[in-house]
Amino acid sequence: MNRNTKINLVLLLAVAALAVLPLALGLGDHKEEPFTGADAQAETAITELDPGYEPWFSPLYEPPSAEIESALFALQAALGAGVLAYYFGLRRGRRQGEERATARQEAADRATAGVAGESPADGA
Repeated sequence: MNRNTKINLVLLLAVAALAVLPLALGLGDHKEEPFTGADAQAETAITELDPGYEPWFSPLYEPPSAEIESALFALQAALGAGVLAYYFGLRRGRRQGEERATARQEAADRATAGVAGESPADGA
């Protein structure tokens, strides 16, 4: 097993642990909604500190339910992941293409140098 494979396995295990441990350890069980987003938690904290606080602006679009809001957030994350995957795939493909082109050029140069090095007197 090479070094990159080991690093990838360790990172995969770390991500899995970050996803599973809060659920397995029961973190947030004392809360009504244990895994709400940062926006909702910030809103709760602000309302506790200053009940008369008025927001500066209102959202342009308010989804009709939390499920739709969650689905839109997941769609946004999927689109972002797709764009990143396309970009990194394109970079890798270009790099591999450049490496192949360089290898072909070097092979062609060696073949040309080998043919140019022979003279008619060498064959006689």
